[in-house]
Amino acid sequence: MFHSARGILFGDGFREKSHFALARYLEDKYAKKNLLEIKWVELLDHYRETRHDDRYSTSFFATQADAEKALNSAGAFVERIKELAAKI
Repeated sequence: MFHSARGILFGDGFREKSHFALARYLEDKYAKKNLLEIKWVELLDHYRETRHDDRYSTSFFATQADAEKALNSAGAFVERIKELAAKI
């Protein structure tokens, strides 16, 4: 999800390595202009937070169902970003 969204920034002439800043860019540049539904930014934020918990929390545990849901969400996100990229 992160790298597909970065592709949008690259196309706009920007480079970003921060997950948080990437979501804010998509929100400001595309969601606020109704070019991208806010649910996609929220999804990116949700998995940014999940990733943080996974990497830095000693109490985080993901189930098989969590992993499958994440994969499905990521696939849908990438497809939506492809559609956005084609329009811009």
